[in-house]
Amino acid sequence: MMVANELFFRKAEFLQGIGWIYLPAGTRLLCTLLFGQAGAIGLLVSGWFACYWYYFPGDAVRATTGTIAGAMGPYLVYLIAQREYGLQASLQNLTPKRLLICAVACAIASPVLHHIWFAVHGDDNLLPGFLVMFVGDLVGALIVLYTAKGILAILPKPGRLK
Repeated sequence: MMVANELFFRKAEFLQGIGWIYLPAGTRLLCTLLFGQAGAIGLLVSGWFACYWYYFPGDAVRATTGTIAGAMGPYLVYLIAQREYGLQASLQNLTPKRLLICAVACAIASPVLHHIWFAVHGDDNLLPGFLVMFVGDLVGALIVLYTAKGILAILPKPGRLK
């Protein structure tokens, strides 16, 4: 999704790694909803490589903190959804409304965690960066989720293959 985001939405970037549309946010949500803790660990590993070699080359501290914030937000939302909705592994009880709530929660959680790091390091313009990251994460998540929903809708239903 990072490659797709770079190809299609590079001009929608506000700052490096913060864009008005950020497709990887949707992938993060899907990975944690589908795979739980294993998905979060996968996000940590892949995210660190992407941050270290692409977004912040050679800056291990920045790559690590960005990766933790990016993976921790969706995982926390997943844990809350499990507790509040009794989220099942099959996601059978994940209604469209609950999925939208999860997308909004992820679009808040990840930027909050990122901006705590930015604030600790004295970065300026926290509010504009937060707002753009929120919008970008939400729009990116909705694009990914509805694309996945569309693909699932055209696939044959289980048990009807002959």
